[in-house]
Amino acid sequence: MTSLRTWATPLTAGSFLVMGVSGVLLFFHLDSGLNQFIHEWAGWVLLAGVAAHLVLNWRPFKTYFKRPVALALMAASVVALAVSFWPVAESGSPVGAVFRAIDAADVDTVIALSGRDIQTGLALLSEAGFNAAPDMPMTALTGGDRGVRMQVLGALFP
Repeated sequence: MTSLRTWATPLTAGSFLVMGVSGVLLFFHLDSGLNQFIHEWAGWVLLAGVAAHLVLNWRPFKTYFKRPVALALMAASVVALAVSFWPVAESGSPVGAVFRAIDAADVDTVIALSGRDIQTGLALLSEAGFNAAPDMPMTALTGGDRGVRMQVLGALFP
């Protein structure tokens, strides 16, 4: 337990810092570079740190279940998590609709949107490591992966 105590809380605090800062950047669309990647992976690190922290502090943690305010806050968190799975219609920002349209389009359409001719666009994609054909659906090129989609768009819209 002593070795666990030396790293559990610092790991939790450090990963929370990374999650908090990268989460704020993502929320305000100010992320750059590896922010989303580090945010996603730091989430796993945070879970490991919290699990270790709970193992060390299980007895004191159990006392929160006897406190009405703490119990209400934990219950509200469970309800918020459950509600987050509720399917809702897209609203607000048109960005999601734009990306769905890009995913539904063929490669030549996306190249045309970039203002480039087909041959130049295909050459840019080839230089970026993508084997694309003009009539290929974007979903076939990206495999439906958002990260790959962003790499393709980054090659066409530098």
